[in-house]
Amino acid sequence: MRSVYIFTIVLLLTALQTRAQNPLRRLPGMSGMGGGSKGQDSLKHRDNLEDSITIRFRFLDSSRMQKFDSSVVDFRSKYPLPANYTSLGNTGSAARAFAFHPLMNSGWDPGFHAFDIYKIRMDQVRFFQTTRPYSELGYLLGSRSEQIIHLMHTQNIKPNWNAAFQYDLINSPGFFKNQNVAHNRYLFNTHYQSKNKRYNLYFVLLANVMQANENGGIRDDQDYLDNVTTYKERSSIPVQLGNYVRPEQSFLNSKLNTGNRQSSTTFLLRQQYDLGKKDSVVTDSTVQKLFYPKLRMEYNVQYSLHKFKYYDAEPDDSFYVKHYNFLTALNNGFTLEEHWKDLVNDFSLYSFPDERNAQQFLKAGFSFQNLTGDFSDGRRTFYNMFLHGEYRNRTRNRKWDIQASGKFYLAGFNNGDFDFNASLQRFLSRKLGYASIGLQNVNRTPSYIYETSSSFSFGAMPTFNKENVTRIYGAVNNDEYRWRLAASYYLVSNFAYFKNYYVTDQASALFNVFNIEAEKTFRVGRRWHWMANVQINQRLGDGPVNMPLFFTFQRFGYEGNLGFKNLSFAAGLEGRYFSPYKADQYSPLQSQFFYQDTMQISMKFPDLTAYLHFRIRGFTLYLRAENLNTASFAGGSFGWTNNNLAAPYYPTPGFQLRLGIFWSFVN
Repeated sequence: MRSVYIFTIVLLLTALQTRAQNPLRRLPGMSGMGGGSKGQDSLKHRDNLEDSITIRFRFLDSSRMQKFDSSVVDFRSKYPLPANYTSLGNTGSAARAFAFHPLMNSGWDPGFHAFDIYKIRMDQVRFFQTTRPYSELGYLLGSRSEQIIHLMHTQNIKPNWNAAFQYDLINSPGFFKNQNVAHNRYLFNTHYQSKNKRYNLYFVLLANVMQANENGGIRDDQDYLDNVTTYKERSSIPVQLGNYVRPEQSFLNSKLNTGNRQSSTTFLLRQQYDLGKKDSVVTDSTVQKLFYPKLRMEYNVQYSLHKFKYYDAEPDDSFYVKHYNFLTALNNGFTLEEHWKDLVNDFSLYSFPDERNAQQFLKAGFSFQNLTGDFSDGRRTFYNMFLHGEYRNRTRNRKWDIQASGKFYLAGFNNGDFDFNASLQRFLSRKLGYASIGLQNVNRTPSYIYETSSSFSFGAMPTFNKENVTRIYGAVNNDEYRWRLAASYYLVSNFAYFKNYYVTDQASALFNVFNIEAEKTFRVGRRWHWMANVQINQRLGDGPVNMPLFFTFQRFGYEGNLGFKNLSFAAGLEGRYFSPYKADQYSPLQSQFFYQDTMQISMKFPDLTAYLHFRIRGFTLYLRAENLNTASFAGGSFGWTNNNLAAPYYPTPGFQLRLGIFWSFVN
């Protein structure tokens, strides 16, 4: 690690003196980092430079172009786990949000979501438009050989054809036995538009491979965390699963000993053909061809492969007998597996009422889905037929934004499922920003893991009714003055859940969940800022949901350039705290968080982090000292042993030193 720090210091001194061109200055809104209003240069005065670049992106189901975020303050924008999530004590381990986030999609769902936060989703795929090839390299090195890698490259093969590739790796051995995770994410996507702008082709190849060893938490027969004389080294604490594994702090240690391996691969091909009106704009030297669609025909074919596996090389019968009392005398190499193939064919029509506004349209479509599941006792096939529709309108003056979408299952395995979402956003004023309100309702068949035929379902499951969740939400957001206020109200009936390590149940009683979130950045001095994010969560009624009543994440520090034109610098302290609550426990065999109401966890001291972040031209560095709150002098010696609990029997890590770099290149 020492050589890495020396290299970083030399690089910093060199970059501060160099006069080489800043590649990010050629990106919209990224010039003169920390240098004031000039950072909003739109490049219109430098379009004739040979190496200038204009790069923007949009998501698959949006026509709204967006720009990169150039901020260096928020480390979480480059780190896979948001501040309002908690994991089981290691980067990449099963994670959940502190607030209530039920599934709000109808239709078939396999039921495995403990690693969702680390995956690339289809709605996160970015389609770029760039005048020059652009690349990103990210590398994070942390304590105990933790490593996170990010690679991305995009370029326009032709002015009307772009391709992009992305790869991400998370590898972290963890601080406790049998915690190693090895996650890989792959993405290739391309967009082609014909020269006459009538035809569009989108292709996406997306893969997530999640592998996490499971230790079942530390053993509960002694106070191992408080015994800092014998167990000052946290990796020596006995765990409930995989206790036979010797802790190895190695980047290459990616063996699955006892744990879960879940993978999903998705291919998407979308083709569109537009009918409409041709036009052109004539300037002094060029003729720019335009096309305004009136009717769009769209065909989508999406094919997905899902594989879920739990494996234990040397099963400990005492754990399985205690928590899964029907599993006894297991053989070495104990395995549970379930595979799915999912094929969806979809045809949709779009109508554009205003030919000059492509962000106003009405969409209607029909989909047919084929499902094939391979289980321990054989193969089963299912199908679904469903209708879907959508209306969007972002007015030309950008003051109103209306969205409404819905889906209804006509026949098949999920017959009768539906979901609906409608929202309205309005620009109020410069001081107030944007206000939005919305209504969402979903009526869904519980996930397939609740079915008796699932490989991860032990014993006969009860018959479940359809879940129904209604959400009413609203927000006021002002980016200029850096504040946000949001609220959500949930009305839940027939909520399906796990009530212990393997038994499922359904809450017949109606209950409500209320969430308020507020965030504001205060200017304490000329360059000193205090960001405070606060959440209030409250359940009303008797429902199997537990959340901390109060959660806060706060940051206080310096933001400026220290007198250097090309430097953007941030340093300070971050803190995170949640009020005591009965946190969900975790079932390793099914990778499910389950409801419990007997054990309350609380923080010994709020999580505390010291950070130093800076950007010089296209280079960004993150240096962080995390979990300073774990410092302890117990037992007469100093150590990082004052661990909080993330969940019952799952301690958070001790002190972590993280060094991350993020480098962008314009080729």
